[in-house]
Amino acid sequence: MKKFTFILIALLSMTFMSKAQQYVSTEPANRNVILEEFTGRLCGYCPDGHIIANQIKANNPDRFWAVNIHSAGSSNFSTDTYPNLNTTKGNQIRAAFGATSFPSGVVNRSTSSAQGRGSWSNLANQQMNQAAECNLGGVARINPDTRVATITVEVYYTGNSTVAENYLTVVMLQDSILGSQSSGSTNPSQWINGQYCHMHVLRDIITPTMGEAISPTTQGTLITRTYEYNIPESIGDPNGVEVILDHISFLAWVSEKYQGTPTRPLLNACELTKTTLTDEPIYPMLSLVNQQVAASCDNAKTFDFTITNIGTDTLRSIVFNANVDDVTYDFEWTGELPSGFNTKMQFTMDVPFGNHVGTLNITEANGEVYEGSMSFDAESLEWTELNVDDETTEIKVYIVQDQFGEQITWDIINSAGDVVASGGPYQHLIGSGSTQVNVANVNGLASNECYLFRIYDSNSNGICCTYGNGYYYIKDAAGNRFIEGDGNYGAEDKQLFSVRTHGFGVNEQETNGFKIYPNPANNKIFVEGEGVGAVEVYNSLGQRVATVEGSENTAVDVTSFENGVYMVRVITNEGAVSTKKVTIAH
Repeated sequence: MKKFTFILIALLSMTFMSKAQQYVSTEPANRNVILEEFTGRLCGYCPDGHIIANQIKANNPDRFWAVNIHSAGSSNFSTDTYPNLNTTKGNQIRAAFGATSFPSGVVNRSTSSAQGRGSWSNLANQQMNQAAECNLGGVARINPDTRVATITVEVYYTGNSTVAENYLTVVMLQDSILGSQSSGSTNPSQWINGQYCHMHVLRDIITPTMGEAISPTTQGTLITRTYEYNIPESIGDPNGVEVILDHISFLAWVSEKYQGTPTRPLLNACELTKTTLTDEPIYPMLSLVNQQVAASCDNAKTFDFTITNIGTDTLRSIVFNANVDDVTYDFEWTGELPSGFNTKMQFTMDVPFGNHVGTLNITEANGEVYEGSMSFDAESLEWTELNVDDETTEIKVYIVQDQFGEQITWDIINSAGDVVASGGPYQHLIGSGSTQVNVANVNGLASNECYLFRIYDSNSNGICCTYGNGYYYIKDAAGNRFIEGDGNYGAEDKQLFSVRTHGFGVNEQETNGFKIYPNPANNKIFVEGEGVGAVEVYNSLGQRVATVEGSENTAVDVTSFENGVYMVRVITNEGAVSTKKVTIAH
């Protein structure tokens, strides 16, 4: 019934809009610009093309759009490995303009062939200074249940086209696709944690590839076209990319006529307004569940997510829970979220050591029972403790690179998510299988702080072993190696460590004002301090094995525990959390 009602309303809306324009301006204007940019993941100069296109967009935010076209026919500049960004229709467009070098592109299809990136800005300015024969406007309404996009495009002719028949094209783009990119770090704005963030990638063309014929094309004519498009779950074969509804957008343009294989030039273009709405009164939609990026020497992890109200009623309360490994945490939100708006929320929960898939569930909305869920990735790394004598310390990072040093970068972040040190990319080595040691001094690491070391390879094949037996390690101030990795990590590897100050005896340790002793323990672990609400003990798998109500001198019986390293978690009456590793040895 929900699907039927949505389609009925859309059809009624289409009938009404065919009689009068709703979205398109009738005022004469100059042309907007589309850059069809031919690019590829193995193209080392392509990030520079992206920088140029991004700058043109920044200078003309509502008048310029880039369409990044990857195609399997692009010589050695495309690949079918994940993320496979190639499309058959993209290949047809590339072939139509004879693009053989990359990056290259056509600006409003105003040239007979693809042009180098150095000419894009001038060509775009020339086009934006020309009067447009028509204006475009429209909307793409997406039903998240059915993944059906109802797309309405209006074309209004403010002047006369030179031909009696033009061509309307509607395309779908996708942003925020993480993957490899040769020389990706040369474009810092799209370089995220060692991966390239591919933007405005052509995913599909809703109309025929070169456009749908429209007429008449005389001044004062309004043309309305409506399309129902089933948004695929993923696009690309093999190694397809998931099509995330929050990351897609739709462009529309009108081209003049067929000139050879393609229709050209472009007379005008626009981005369609994207909305996600249903006719249900109560409909909160979950999206973008992500773990916060920060160093955390604790099993407690914080997650951000977005709630969008796509129902007709204002949302005033939501009850939800998060579940990882059959352990559920309950939460509640109250506020005011009008229809069509969204808000960011967060929750914190304990995550066992390792990688997990959790579920976020809405169980109640506006006091009524509701069912909505979304899976999310959760990670909890074990950490290495680095004991030091002073309030700050230094370490040395050793990167034994393989031949392709230009693909290697690394960084260290703290518990606030701030980068405190970084390195790479390194030089390309001559000679297959060559290696070289790169050393970086990192000073001023604060004691009683948690740090996360991350190393990346932009080509997702690590630094070992095909092109040299690379690896990495980190030494403390005394020259002791306390972190190491073999380099066979694919796209990324991570190592967590905490810096702690010496100063307490073997049998007594203090964490944020609490004394936790003895260590190692035999029969009992004692926690002393004011304001202790509860004490929890976790084993090496991240499983909670004991919970004791707090007091000024809390004792936890561990006589039945197996020997090993355990995490003691102290929770204050105010909700603050402190943790410490304790060894149990009977």
